[in-house]
Amino acid sequence: MINILILISLGMVGLLVLLMLGFGIRGLTNRRTSTLAMVSTLAPIALLIVLGLIIGDWALAGIYAVAITLAATILAMVLSGFRGLFN
Repeated sequence: MINILILISLGMVGLLVLLMLGFGIRGLTNRRTSTLAMVSTLAPIALLIVLGLIIGDWALAGIYAVAITLAATILAMVLSGFRGLFN
């Protein structure tokens, strides 16, 4: 029973990911989403895939991807604050 529920939930997650990709592509083709917003959304996913292929351990690659993304976000916020301070 548990195995069936796990498969159903994984299938739903897969379907939702496909829907998100589809609506993202639709938003780009209709010019309702900026390219920068889409690239900044896809960057952590690409980082996870690259790290997963290099390291081989996907759980560790996920942890590294989250840590790198968090550090990049903090750095971007600090640089944005400095830019606003000097303008």
